[in-house]
Amino acid sequence: MRSTQIRRTFIDFFTARGHQRVPSSPLVPDDPTLLLTNAGMNQFKPFYLGETRSPFPRATSVQKCARTSDIDNVGRTNRHATFFEMMGNFSFGDYFKEDAIAYAWELLTQGYQLEKDRLWITVFEDDDEAERLWRRIGVPASRIQRLGMADNYWSMGVPGPCGPCSEVYYDRGPAFGREGGPAVDDERYVEIWNLVFTQFQRGEGDKKGTFPILGELAHRSIDTGLGLDRLAAILQDVPNVCTTDLLAPTLNTVQNLAGRQSPSEGEERVSFQVVAEHARSVAFLVADGVLPAKDGRGYVLRRLMRRAIRHARLLGIDGPALPTTTASVITNLGDVWPELASQAALIEQVVTAEEESFSRTLTQGTRLLNAAISRTRATRLATLPGETAFELADTYGFPLELTVEAARDAGLTVDEDRFAALLDEQRKRAKTRGKAKTAQALRAMDTYRELAARLPRTEFLGYQHLTAEATVTGLISGGLVTTSAPEGSEVELVLDRSPFYAEAGGQIGDTGTLTLGDGTRLRVTTTRYGLEGFRVHTARVIEGELRTGSAGEAQVDAERRAGLMRSHSATHILHAVVLATLGSHARQQGSLVEPDRLRFDFAHVTALTPDQLTVIENAVNGHVLDDPEVRAWHADRAEAEAAGAIALFGEKYGDTVRIIDIGDFSRELCGGTHVAHGAQVGTFRLLSESSVGANLRRVEALTGHGTLTHLDTERRLLNELARLLGTRPTDAPDALRRRLTALATAQEEVTRLRTAELRERAAQLASTAQPSGTGHVVARRVTDTTADELRTLARETAALLEDPAIVILGTERDGKALLAAAVTQGAHRDGIEASRVLAAAARVVGGGAGGRGAVASAGGRRVEALREALTTAAEDAGGILGGGGFGDFGFGDFG
Repeated sequence: MRSTQIRRTFIDFFTARGHQRVPSSPLVPDDPTLLLTNAGMNQFKPFYLGETRSPFPRATSVQKCARTSDIDNVGRTNRHATFFEMMGNFSFGDYFKEDAIAYAWELLTQGYQLEKDRLWITVFEDDDEAERLWRRIGVPASRIQRLGMADNYWSMGVPGPCGPCSEVYYDRGPAFGREGGPAVDDERYVEIWNLVFTQFQRGEGDKKGTFPILGELAHRSIDTGLGLDRLAAILQDVPNVCTTDLLAPTLNTVQNLAGRQSPSEGEERVSFQVVAEHARSVAFLVADGVLPAKDGRGYVLRRLMRRAIRHARLLGIDGPALPTTTASVITNLGDVWPELASQAALIEQVVTAEEESFSRTLTQGTRLLNAAISRTRATRLATLPGETAFELADTYGFPLELTVEAARDAGLTVDEDRFAALLDEQRKRAKTRGKAKTAQALRAMDTYRELAARLPRTEFLGYQHLTAEATVTGLISGGLVTTSAPEGSEVELVLDRSPFYAEAGGQIGDTGTLTLGDGTRLRVTTTRYGLEGFRVHTARVIEGELRTGSAGEAQVDAERRAGLMRSHSATHILHAVVLATLGSHARQQGSLVEPDRLRFDFAHVTALTPDQLTVIENAVNGHVLDDPEVRAWHADRAEAEAAGAIALFGEKYGDTVRIIDIGDFSRELCGGTHVAHGAQVGTFRLLSESSVGANLRRVEALTGHGTLTHLDTERRLLNELARLLGTRPTDAPDALRRRLTALATAQEEVTRLRTAELRERAAQLASTAQPSGTGHVVARRVTDTTADELRTLARETAALLEDPAIVILGTERDGKALLAAAVTQGAHRDGIEASRVLAAAARVVGGGAGGRGAVASAGGRRVEALREALTTAAEDAGGILGGGGFGDFGFGDFG
């Protein structure tokens, strides 16, 4: 049974039993506590947590998931992958254990026709009911095993819904391992389906991971996950997930690149499967808007890419591996997951650039590693320090495995314990920071849930109205739900009706005022979503005492909203123009919509040229001047996609979506506010273009009043420049160009004359040299000299003297005493360092000496001690050359 039929069989089974089919959510979740979507239930969390009511009692989906907790097991086991499709069925207060178990058994044994006697079951150790239900359905007690909290109990890791789970395993036979069931061997007995029975409310856990059960939920629910890769391996009778039809074409591509077949076991098999499996993960992550970065989900992507590249190199694939392997993923799975095909150009760009970059990293890291190995061997040590390995990995991205391998070839070991300790320290620091942020977010979420559980959702009126009669239904002060707040306090409040747009889709939230009937006045400083669909207004109580239940008028800042609408519509126009100019890969990756100002991030490998920026700016203004109609309409998600509407990466959309059409050239899913006609955007002006990450570009632009203010400023600056140049504004560039050319010529002449003067002064200084020991010393104070010129003068003077000789010069500049020393080349070859000459003198003026080789400099704030410092340096120079003491060197100013 091919994977397409496996998916279809699953979905058909559950839709026939009243389940609403829900499309997969993106791999970038709308959840601050998750880095990547890692389970089928992620998009349904608000339903389980009671944050919002599900529009359907039961659902089914095939969810894209990314999980790297088992990344080191890829290729080493038959079942692990970093990307997988999770088929699931869900009940939100509808059916429970009995039906969930019956459905699973019926689908596995009849729909997929798995042999009943090869199916094993695990249940939570205290779940008598689940075991009874499985036995009643026909599973003998001998194939049911009870496991503990770590294996068969589920929670989100934080206070909230939890419950026991029951897992279905398939016995692949003696060739795969030992007898005894899942508790004995989870390679032979492969977990394929997990049924979670969400029925309890858990409390805060302790450091050991244990937590109290606070009671039963009002509505018990079901959450299940059946792994497509694992089931496909069984139904297609292949040894592992990399040899199913989901990954076999990509594995074949890797074999073609390597010029040989993958062995059935050993380290080389691991490399073949890592390259193939990671290529799939990379393609899906990039298609969903993740780009390589130094942290967050971008780091996860980069780690996957670099592991794949490294294993490709281990297989002897020296040329690009990721562009070809990810292309095979797109070819194989693009029909099922159309985002792969639509983002093919972006995927190719990203992986090509990253592979080229990492190849340079490997070259640089190898050079640094070889130097470290040479230093270690020179000290006759047998172990490369863990600090060195950690620096190579952390700073340069050079994998530890390569460091160990290179060290082994050189007869050395690596202090991996120290490396692990440093890595652990870094992770703990990052985890501590992350925990603090997460804890704060979770506390706020708990407060919002408390209100959301008993308040109706706010009716949003802001598309049609900027004012509305509203009642304060909820109030948060100091992070706690309250019923009143005094004058001067900062609060978060919930209204029954609101014209304020909550920050979303890049558009910042509305501000305005709330004037209540009892005279209380509030200034609304921002509006955002606390939870999905739960609108929170942040405000300051300007006058009076705020109480829940108070009613009055909510009013949006109209001028600010108009600026936001101009910028948001301009963002849509800009997106359409960028796609038309650069190609379909250059899709929006993020935006910030502010009043009369916008920031727009898009996928692209190289910087835009001035000509490209001019083309984009002119095209946007051309569309604006055409004054296209801006129209909002609603449709279901499938209808919108069929109509060509663009859905943005990382945005969450419901079944019914809002579409914004601007003329016939822009159509996007969008919940933001917009102008009615394109001309209302005003003049569009690009300000800058820059890089904000690998393969990610950013432009910033102005609209409306922002552009007019900017153009007026530029006009005034041009007029002022023309006045200073004594010409007309239109002639100012040529006049300035002539002035700059004349200035450059004059500066060249000044430099030539100054160089000649310094050479003349050097000759004069050389004539003052006094014998000392085996050589000569020049020690003088000079005037009218910069720090750079002082070093040049010392070097030029030394060049005129016979070996060995030492030159010491001093001057005062900008309230500092400056010293410079130079030694002749012969003296330097004999081991005399210029910095040694100035070491003591530098301390005299209150500073230190710097520089290596034949020239050194020093400086300090004790200007009055310059003569003493010169005397000290001269004495030290004489001693170095084997001479005796010195009389007065005549340290008077030397012009």
